[in-house]
Amino acid sequence: MPVTSRRGLLFGAAAVSAGAALTACTSNEPKKAGTAATTAAAADDKPGTPVTIGFAGPQADHGWLNAINQNAKDRAAKYSEVTLEITEGSNDTAAQIGQIQTLINKKVDVLVILPADGKALTQVGLQAMKAGIPVINLDRIFASPQAYRCWIGGDNYGMGLNAGRYIGEQLKDKPDAKVVELAGIDNLELTRQRTQGFDDALKNYPNIKKVARQAADFTVETGQAKMAQLLQAQKQFDALWNHDDDQGVGALRAIAQAGRDEFFMVGGAGSKSAMDAIKADNGVLKATVLYPPTMAASAIDLARALGQKKGVSGMSELEIPASITLYSAVVTKENVDEYLPTGFI
Repeated sequence: MPVTSRRGLLFGAAAVSAGAALTACTSNEPKKAGTAATTAAAADDKPGTPVTIGFAGPQADHGWLNAINQNAKDRAAKYSEVTLEITEGSNDTAAQIGQIQTLINKKVDVLVILPADGKALTQVGLQAMKAGIPVINLDRIFASPQAYRCWIGGDNYGMGLNAGRYIGEQLKDKPDAKVVELAGIDNLELTRQRTQGFDDALKNYPNIKKVARQAADFTVETGQAKMAQLLQAQKQFDALWNHDDDQGVGALRAIAQAGRDEFFMVGGAGSKSAMDAIKADNGVLKATVLYPPTMAASAIDLARALGQKKGVSGMSELEIPASITLYSAVVTKENVDEYLPTGFI
């Protein structure tokens, strides 16, 4: 699916359109004479040096993860000189390590890795870098920065922060407002970061109190079960933040079964079904906070540019940044048409 300019990547103060190909340099060594304008070529859509990109991610057992794979495939297909070697994907650490080692042995030019477990796969990232294959670490971060050339991913804390700000602004004039939270998997750091951002945002609204929280498992079934428990325990509240739109499908089922509509709901991640519901505006779901799977397309852009030894277009520096954090935009009825092309199924 396309990545449009309003969803561009932010590199410090410089914004680079995500619709344009990113460009890069494989070396951290300073270049000799010249300026960024004269020394580093800017990548564009024209065919360049052939590049083989290895892509390894976890099993696509979730709508967001499936969209990650599809974004990578679609972006690579845009470039005639790019060959994408994509693995089957696995949530088993040993299996994913083996898949990545196969790509290393094939001597791909660049690796894009979304690890099932960043800490557990750090060593194979280090192995690739030592073999002279630059690694784009996608989303779930390795334990050592030596295991990747560039990290690109979402902002879990910012996701919670923006959800809290949106809810806060809607309820800022309501005395004794109550909110509840349907979180993700509690043993994941990303879930804790989302909750922390949400709680920090609510501190700016002293009239709002979070009265309940349940953790689900990013599945429709657990979303429905945990939401039913929240509804039974809380007879009245004003807003709900749900961390994940896939589990939100189940949450909405529980809400419909309970016949409750006194509150509004904010989702998370940006599924197409959530955006369709927001656009229809005939239920409790009024917004979702993005965690864009389009990051995989941008990772392919970075990998292509690394393989072609090019610098980042639109920046003065000769090398790509060490890390790139995407922005978690809030999608509402007012802007949903803009973001619908990025909604995952």
